[in-house]
Amino acid sequence: MDKPNTLREGFLVKRGHLVHNWKARWFTLMPDRLMYYKYDGGRRDSSQRGKILLKGCQITCPFLEYENRPLVLKLVTKTGVEHFLEACSREERDVWAADILAAAESLNSEDSGIGENSPDPTDVGFNNINLSKVLDSMYDVHSGITMSSHVQQGNTYSNCFSGSAVVDWLVFMQFSLTRVEAATLASALLEEGFLRTVGLRSCEALRTAGPSQQLIDDSTALYSFCDSLKKRGSVKAETSLSALELRGKVVKRGYLLKQGHRRKNWKVRLFVLRTEPAFLHYFDPTRDDISPVGGFSLRGCLVSALKDNGVPSGVKGNVQGNLFTIITQSDTRYFIQAPTQEQKMDWIDAIREQT
Repeated sequence: MDKPNTLREGFLVKRGHLVHNWKARWFTLMPDRLMYYKYDGGRRDSSQRGKILLKGCQITCPFLEYENRPLVLKLVTKTGVEHFLEACSREERDVWAADILAAAESLNSEDSGIGENSPDPTDVGFNNINLSKVLDSMYDVHSGITMSSHVQQGNTYSNCFSGSAVVDWLVFMQFSLTRVEAATLASALLEEGFLRTVGLRSCEALRTAGPSQQLIDDSTALYSFCDSLKKRGSVKAETSLSALELRGKVVKRGYLLKQGHRRKNWKVRLFVLRTEPAFLHYFDPTRDDISPVGGFSLRGCLVSALKDNGVPSGVKGNVQGNLFTIITQSDTRYFIQAPTQEQKMDWIDAIREQT
């Protein structure tokens, strides 16, 4: 981190204010503001593109109104300006939201002496929740949870959803204050027979876990509505990822910069590392994480770190270190830049485990 008072740094994808397109930006969280920059040629532009003042700021996480973007958090400033930011994973999204919320509450408490904007734990009481009403809301065509197709161990399951999606939805709809509380509530729905397990992961958890831990807050644990419910209409299912290379288990996700093969320009890409089979795909984060713009098998690949002193052969642009290269079995060379030295080594180690 560049400055001592920097609380957090990293890539997020931001929706524009005037033109509602999505662009990857480098964000820096300070005690009183969130600043964002553009990466130019593999190097962060020294001039900031904007800032978000955190005093009086309100945060919604998860924000699930974008059907194809489940990893968005929403910030509303004291003046009512809305900002929509997307992270590379649920873990990253939740950590960003927690750090931003902590900074905002610290500013608010300095003025009032207490955290006036903190939610009242008595507003949502688990013991007073009507499970049938929760089910009705979850099953609603327009505002309910999105059902989609999932591929697991070569099998395609339709009209289902993941455990983490259930938890996201319960928190977003304010049926629960925390993810732990939401998982407990979802387990109650499962125990009452309103939901059912789909696939091996969720079935095993149901058999071995305690009553309040039957539903797993994880993207690989699948669930659906009970068979007694009539099929819900007007459900838009996501594209089924049926290709063999996209069936593997996701072991790592993150934003990295990649040098193009033809124009040699650097662009932020969402990289997804899978195992069984081992593949590395990359996506345009301004679009979605469903259709990769590229990828390759890791079988026979060589991955190595590049020295930070000087510009390595084959690398173009004013890059700032943290580079590594992957050479595929077909001798195609990929140049990739991580935001930090630590992330570079983490990616190299994770990729080497799959080669």
